[in-house]
Amino acid sequence: MTFSNEWENIYRSSEQMSIWPWSDLVAYVMRYARPTGPEFRVLEIGVGAGANVPFFHHLKTQYYGVDGSTTAVDRLKERFPAAAANFVVADFTRELPVPGQFDLVVDRGALTANTGSAVKACLRLVHEKLKPGGKLLSIDFYSDRHSDSALGRTNEDKFTKTEIPEGHLAGTGNVHFADEAQIKSLFSDFEIIILEHKTIERLVPANSHVFASFNVACRKGG
Repeated sequence: MTFSNEWENIYRSSEQMSIWPWSDLVAYVMRYARPTGPEFRVLEIGVGAGANVPFFHHLKTQYYGVDGSTTAVDRLKERFPAAAANFVVADFTRELPVPGQFDLVVDRGALTANTGSAVKACLRLVHEKLKPGGKLLSIDFYSDRHSDSALGRTNEDKFTKTEIPEGHLAGTGNVHFADEAQIKSLFSDFEIIILEHKTIERLVPANSHVFASFNVACRKGG
């Protein structure tokens, strides 16, 4: 099992319960994978508290969500009873037990919460689940220029840290902080449409903290 049980504890404690769609994800979906209606199939890995679910339901897509946290999925089934069957508990680095292939797979901050080998394993599964020409959007894959990449203990590979003691990533288990070359290597089975790097420097309070991450839009060949 590669799913970090820390996330089950986080959701059970009602922490990180974001309920509004992430603006970068909305922008990337509309720019690079604009859904076309009820036949358009979307899979979200690491659905968590379901921040993006209303957005995809509004677009009238066939939406499925997978997460390793039983608590998170149970709450989503209660919140969206009409779509309860489309929320699945699974370690998405080992299996994606949802039917059929998809036009779009989305990830917002979930793929990066793994070791390098787990990220690669998940991306192989995603590649299999995408239709030819299907899109993969990965939003906020943490960068090695993120301040927190200097914290915690190295785990499995030089890009992965765990036991981060403070900040917004404290208590979240494994976190993969990539550089540009690593991102291109991880997503090498896909055609990268666009790769952007984002940095946010905290000015007040002035503690020199930098949030840094990659946004990736890519396509399966065929």
